[in-house]
Amino acid sequence: MSVFDPRAVRRAFGRAARGYSQAAVLQREVESRLLEQLQYLDDRVPATVLDLGSGPGSASAALKARWGRKCRVLALDLALPMLREVQAKSRFWRPIHAVQADARALPLADGSLDLVFSNLCLQWVDDLPRALSELRRVLREGGLLVFSTFGPDTLIELREAYARAGIPPPLSPFAAIQQVGDALVAQGFKNPVLERDRFTLTYPDTTALMRDLKAIGATDARVDRPRGLGGRGRHRAVAAAYEPLRHEGRLPSTWEVISAMAWAPPPGTARREGGADIAHFPVEKLRVRRRGADGAG
Repeated sequence: MSVFDPRAVRRAFGRAARGYSQAAVLQREVESRLLEQLQYLDDRVPATVLDLGSGPGSASAALKARWGRKCRVLALDLALPMLREVQAKSRFWRPIHAVQADARALPLADGSLDLVFSNLCLQWVDDLPRALSELRRVLREGGLLVFSTFGPDTLIELREAYARAGIPPPLSPFAAIQQVGDALVAQGFKNPVLERDRFTLTYPDTTALMRDLKAIGATDARVDRPRGLGGRGRHRAVAAAYEPLRHEGRLPSTWEVISAMAWAPPPGTARREGGADIAHFPVEKLRVRRRGADGAG
């Protein structure tokens, strides 16, 4: 059964497109760190690159600037308004090709990509193994997959505030780092390396936090989400439950970010049946870092 409603995801990010770049403080920081991982390509210039879940295209533009005319960059997103923002960054001498599609069904040929870059997109795909299977399909042998996604401690303070207020939290579930690593190995990806970082953003109040979540498209897109407005009473109850966490005049908000890198196997490499229930990856390939990145909403 699907967790997310793709139409709700598309609408949320479509509405957020115009102001997304200004609001996405954490996303820009994670993107910058993820781009640093491309050093593992050494001096190789990928012929074709996919920016999966491109949003307004800042990473697409950075990838194009890095390799220029030698590299074809595809910016793929579910929300058409986001792709219009991408097109605004494209130039005829340095074009970025916009593609509207679902990550679970890529309109790309087998073995057509040298690199897939995806910053904070896959947490919105409720079938991670299926998405990784698609990425394996479109990557050439030895192609590199680099992505980030949110972990289960993301917005933990907000989740707990809803719980203390006796209200089911309207927040999405996120895969743990072990599940992400197992899913990569289950799909046959080679030499996966995973890292986990914890960032803390601070806000003057819960209204500012909610406003930022809406501005980056992070609204409740679950299939079984309650319809209609929650009401002022519910918001006041959540704000009161959150208030004891205030420190030095600000409310903290934790974001757990999982970053992963892996290489595509040769065609025909067997996948492991059962996915994350039976797949395992070496402990030495797991790196966990706890870094605080304080920011303001």
